[in-house]
Amino acid sequence: MLTHAQIWSAIDRLAERAGLSASGLARRAGLDPTTFNKSKRMTAEGRARWPSTESIAKALTATGTPVEAFVTLMNAGETHAARPLPLLGVAHAGSGGYFDDAGFPAGEGWDQIAFPEVADAHAYALKISGQSMLPAYRDGDVILVSPSAAIRRGDRVVVKNRDGEVMAKELKRRSPTAIELRSLNAEHEDRTLPAEDVLWMARILWVSQ
Repeated sequence: MLTHAQIWSAIDRLAERAGLSASGLARRAGLDPTTFNKSKRMTAEGRARWPSTESIAKALTATGTPVEAFVTLMNAGETHAARPLPLLGVAHAGSGGYFDDAGFPAGEGWDQIAFPEVADAHAYALKISGQSMLPAYRDGDVILVSPSAAIRRGDRVVVKNRDGEVMAKELKRRSPTAIELRSLNAEHEDRTLPAEDVLWMARILWVSQ
């Protein structure tokens, strides 16, 4: 059963993962800064007050967090230990030797970063460099990538093509012949790649900001 405590704890963890306070998360989501404050979680009469679906949706959008990851945060125990994940700068991801043919991390040269509650044994992290992915991802942000996760239209993904280019985009449409990608930065054009030119595509589950 879903509990009041689970929902609010997940919001706290969401804020913490983004390097924000509860009020900072609310501001980033375009909400009143007090929306997620502890004082708002109970009424003056002592009844539980629940966050609105809209406020949660805006917080997930502001942090680039899928609903599935939020559910994981609701079920996460405080004692879950972080485990090390392979970490690589996105600028180096296009170089040979870091991934196998399926898009799983391989070879040498990876650093490590601690990350809790990751179900995919092949998950890895990429560190963003530069400003080309603003406002979704900033220089220094770390994205968590799951090569085993199912991908649907509208998901943010990392794609590698045959030219060795690695890009983070939003999946706009996928057909047997082409992959259509929407750029996260409005100053950059959307991309359409022939399906045979895509070596692999993996879903972005999380961003640590």
